Amino acid sequence: MASTTVHNDNAACCSIPPVKSDYTPKGTFKAYGPFSKVYVTGPATPTKLSLICVYDIFGFKPQTQQGADILAEQLNAQVLMPDFFEPGEPWPADKFPPQTDEEKSKLQAFFGGIASPLTAVEKLIAVGKQLKSEGSTFVGTYGFCWGGKVTILVGSADSTPFDAVSAVHPAMLSVADVEKLSVPLGLFPSLDEPKDEADKISDVANKKPFASKNMYKIFDSFHGFAAARANLDDAKNKEEYEKLYGTLITFFSGASGTPVQ
Repeated sequence: MASTTVHNDNAACCSIPPVKSDYTPKGTFKAYGPFSKVYVTGPATPTKLSLICVYDIFGFKPQTQQGADILAEQLNAQVLMPDFFEPGEPWPADKFPPQTDEEKSKLQAFFGGIASPLTAVEKLIAVGKQLKSEGSTFVGTYGFCWGGKVTILVGSADSTPFDAVSAVHPAMLSVADVEKLSVPLGLFPSLDEPKDEADKISDVANKKPFASKNMYKIFDSFHGFAAARANLDDAKNKEEYEKLYGTLITFFSGASGTPVQ
């Protein structure tokens, strides 16, 4: 009997709904690399330090864009957030969390199809290479939930164009993904991710030549607290959100030697 492949078995990732936000993003949209729609914030042209954000399965959300705006301002960096799900759509917020077996099956099919991490890795590498060709000397990437899986994988890809990668409350954590890690890693799980697996990933990363540039911190919050599921009207969530982006600033500043503005 054929079995169904489970592409994402993080219970928290599949149960916490996104929230609404009234933040007005500061950036604009344009075509870039293999993408027809990319949110771009910060300087209009690639900077010495450029960053690429890999959003979560809900796509473009104000909370995630606000975070990109913060990084762009504090690091004087151009930050790009591509639409990884084009020509399709992100997972609809009103269908989350999945309630029926059919919806759960569709979610796993989503992870195996348009949201395949390996497909996203290929597209992410293309954007990283283009930024390098346009003058960026240091290109980093950070991702949330599903996007965290993508950024960890790209840090271990052959001939990766990235100089540092970070994963925030990442889904589908696996120590096997970092065996070939070749750049500094910022690993920032929440209380909902498997600590044992995160510890193993950190241990492997800290045996690499760039160990002094790695960062590992578990945040006192829930899966999704820094992206689409962030409720910034909640004081505790807002506090952890601000700490997370401050930590990302420290990580990329340290890895790149870029002073904070």
